[in-house]
Amino acid sequence: MQNFQGKVILITGAAGGIGATTAKLFAERGGKVVLADRDEAGAQRLAHEIGKNALPVAVDVTDAASVEAMVRAAEEEFGGLDVLVNNAGISNPKAKIEETLEANFDRVFDINIKGIYLCTRYAVPALRRRGGGVILNSASVAALVPRKHSAIYAASKGAVVTFTRALSLELAPTIRVNCVCPGTIDTDFMATVFPDGDDLASFRDRLHSSPGHGVPMERLIQTSDVAEAFAFLASDAASSISGIALPIDGARSAGDAS
Repeated sequence: MQNFQGKVILITGAAGGIGATTAKLFAERGGKVVLADRDEAGAQRLAHEIGKNALPVAVDVTDAASVEAMVRAAEEEFGGLDVLVNNAGISNPKAKIEETLEANFDRVFDINIKGIYLCTRYAVPALRRRGGGVILNSASVAALVPRKHSAIYAASKGAVVTFTRALSLELAPTIRVNCVCPGTIDTDFMATVFPDGDDLASFRDRLHSSPGHGVPMERLIQTSDVAEAFAFLASDAASSISGIALPIDGARSAGDAS
């Protein structure tokens, strides 16, 4: 089990889903967690649940001033920053490319890639003040095996993978940078993919009636699967691992299982 005693971990998109599970895991293993989310009330509820080693912070990852204040709050409250988990992200409603609105494109790229750029830009000096650290990014299996009607989302997550690899070269040897590529997880995030409630309900019915959902290992991916991967990549056990995109998808990205 990893020990994060004395470590400060900043997690964006921390109020729910993967972010909340990740925050709880790091806190259970001794870390001090900064819960950054645009849902300030949700971050506060989670901080109350975790206790004194959690700091809720309202943030808009697309706004430089908001991100800078977030990093400053982490340093002022806990004395530094050791791990940045860029988890905040959204999807694009499934649509043919000619029916995809420019506003949707802008929003997806603003949050999924500009948000990671801004958080990284302001976190790197803080990490260096601690002598180094770890940056972890949330990409998606869609970056590795995209599906039709999701080109904008897949492209944004493909950019996350490339950004991760480039940064791993730039920030070595003191800062490691990796990303994870989760498969489909049944969280509230899916509401951004299926804005029509009936479509989302139908998708969830299919997901749970066929747990593999095209996954060779025939099980749903859990938020805890991703949280454990984040914890491993942040730990000393992964001290030689940087620049990878780790699929957490039950072998879906490996190829055709038929």
